[in-house]
Amino acid sequence: MPSKKTNFETDAIRHQSERSDFREHSVPLYLTSSFVFNDAEQARALFADEIPGNIYTRFSNPNTTELIEKLCLLEGTEDGFVTASGMSAMFISMASFLKSGDHVLASRSIFGSTHQILNTIFPRWGITHTYADLNDTESWESKIQPNTKMIFVETPSNPALDLIDLEWLGKLADKHRLILNVDNCFATPYLQNPAKWGAHLVTHSATKFIDGQGRVMGGAVLGKKELIKEVRFFARHSGPSMSPFNAWILSKSLETLAVRMEQHCASALKIAQWLEKNNEVEYVKYPFLESHPKFQLAKKQMRLGGGMVTFEIKGGVDRGRKFLNALKMISHSANLGDTRSIATHPASTTHSKLTDAERAAVGITPGLIRVSVGLENIEDILNDIQQAIISSKN
Repeated sequence: MPSKKTNFETDAIRHQSERSDFREHSVPLYLTSSFVFNDAEQARALFADEIPGNIYTRFSNPNTTELIEKLCLLEGTEDGFVTASGMSAMFISMASFLKSGDHVLASRSIFGSTHQILNTIFPRWGITHTYADLNDTESWESKIQPNTKMIFVETPSNPALDLIDLEWLGKLADKHRLILNVDNCFATPYLQNPAKWGAHLVTHSATKFIDGQGRVMGGAVLGKKELIKEVRFFARHSGPSMSPFNAWILSKSLETLAVRMEQHCASALKIAQWLEKNNEVEYVKYPFLESHPKFQLAKKQMRLGGGMVTFEIKGGVDRGRKFLNALKMISHSANLGDTRSIATHPASTTHSKLTDAERAAVGITPGLIRVSVGLENIEDILNDIQQAIISSKN
């Protein structure tokens, strides 16, 4: 992997695959399933991993290689692998290391599909888990078992925007010789670098803010070289590879990640502050609001507060649904991280497979609204939220 020599924005723009003889300024697409060998000896050496190079796009491709190298530069990790979707990244980041009889300690506040991996898929293979509360760190060490292999967390969490101290968690993982795996999807490499605080693996749904425009799907697993070697082996033979086209799109998207995240965060903070003063709102959660219980921690380990805001309107689930139906500009979708602002009702969509008790345990109240703040003019976003609050009151 290339060493970091310049700042984030420059790395995101200027790190590119080597130019071909055509001297292209923008890296081309390499839409090929396989690559030819110069001779039999080169083929042998490539398959023996004695020399670098491309064999088959399921293994590697110039476009995916560029994306991996760029993400590693931005996250401060040694190596990585990119996948077809965010959930394939989450899955292989765990399945590459776990076997029957192993145990995972996970934060209770994680994405709904990650819950399904832990609760439905892994038990088929004899892999167990225990949940711990992000807001009760004193209980974490007591939940570590002799067969615990990995700690998995999201911070900020989806959708409640709870945080955990990554530096403390990194030391806990090292003390017990566990793999610390951090889903950094909400923060992105621009706002937070878990490896800096002790994470051994950093996972992403690149479909979200990394793409940033709701176009393509992708995931990434980044981390220590010896761990990524296991991830690459698992992925090479199970096949969740990213397409060259999606890798090309996502590498281009990273060129604007910094400027996009600056605007997402600036607008999200203004919206959170406005909602906090609105008498029709029960509560608001945003990491850079001073009222957030982990405000000081957010300031320590995040550059800015992120592009996500959660809140509940007075009136519970019925009022929340009326609010969503009254929105005129903001999209009603289950995605996030788009240029377009998006509102979601997690209890009936992204986290609908959880029980009422499970949702309550992670702070998903019945009327909780999750807003992914887009890049539209802030006044237009606020005007749409305001009119929907007023309309939902009737």
